[in-house]
Amino acid sequence: MIPYSRQNINKRDILEVNKVLKSNFLTQGDKVSKFEKIVSNYTKAKYSIAVNSASSALHIACLALGIKKKDIVWTVPNTFVASANCAIHCGAILDFVDIDPDNWNISLIELEKKLKIAKRKNKLPKLLIPVHFAGLPTDQEKIWKLSKKYKFKILEDASHSIGAKFKGNIVGSCKWSDITVFSFHPVKIITTGEGGMALTNDKNLAEKMRILRTNGISQSNLIFKKNKNKPWYYEHQIPGFNYRMSDISAALGISQFKRLKKFVLKRNLIAKKYKKYFKELPVKFQKVEKNFYCSYHLFPIQLNFKRSKMDYAKIFKKLRSKKYHVNLHYMPVHLSPYFKKKGFNKGNFVNAEYYADTAISIPIFFHLTDKNILKIVKTVKSFFYETSK
Repeated sequence: MIPYSRQNINKRDILEVNKVLKSNFLTQGDKVSKFEKIVSNYTKAKYSIAVNSASSALHIACLALGIKKKDIVWTVPNTFVASANCAIHCGAILDFVDIDPDNWNISLIELEKKLKIAKRKNKLPKLLIPVHFAGLPTDQEKIWKLSKKYKFKILEDASHSIGAKFKGNIVGSCKWSDITVFSFHPVKIITTGEGGMALTNDKNLAEKMRILRTNGISQSNLIFKKNKNKPWYYEHQIPGFNYRMSDISAALGISQFKRLKKFVLKRNLIAKKYKKYFKELPVKFQKVEKNFYCSYHLFPIQLNFKRSKMDYAKIFKKLRSKKYHVNLHYMPVHLSPYFKKKGFNKGNFVNAEYYADTAISIPIFFHLTDKNILKIVKTVKSFFYETSK
């Protein structure tokens, strides 16, 4: 089975993890802070807070930003449910903004339209969570300008897009957002096994997130100074969570990070090959405009089923039968049973719904061979040629 994405682990990765396994500290050693510093130096964000998943990072980011019961939060429908769950866990009221039909990120046209209506109704969001879908950054500069006009905070869900750039700025710099979140799940660009990170340039937000990830406990320098004769002293300041990243995970992350540039370049090369081989077929790709550099966590293709005369299920099953573990990213969140109970229905966000009805994520990862790329292309081509006779 060839997955849609997967990790690449080399001997150095294994060696670094083994060093931690043989050390005194499997967790709460110095590897996590070293990993955080490496990511901060790379992105130019002042503060990095490593946690055990991007879902956890999104959750503590919402809490740090003050999201509470009945606050309004917006995100997009074509995302993993964690982008919605983080706000729901805070008691917020969640709504969605439809996607752009070409780049599959949040539609700036729909966003501005919805903001104007919300202002008239006095129902503006407190927080917007734009998602960098498939590794392509959103236009954060335009979103930032809208945030200043309509007074909302921005939490970038960059789970897909470490290594991506917008206008020369590395995703994660937080130049046009309050907090950015990365994911280090095994299918992402680099992995820590499971893991995530929240980045910010705001010292207060960083401190809140650090406390929240460690059961609400603080051992800050200020506390130490006040209790310098009590080296055992710590304070439980707020109810928090055990969202810490282990040193085992951080060691893997440090090692993986050394190959980040290589990983992203290879994914871009594979994307280029797919686009070349699919050129004559009724296949639509994610639109990547000038000033955007995509890290290609995913490579979705949107199929023209009117021209193929074959339904979605048949091509999906055919690819799976050939041992290509293609997938759909994602089923629209607003059409889940949970949100249907909240009043959302089919037809609410037509671009996201059409995308979900026509798109398939095909394999893309560092060690995907040219031979397998050609086999995947051949399978998709045969699908169209068979139905055009």
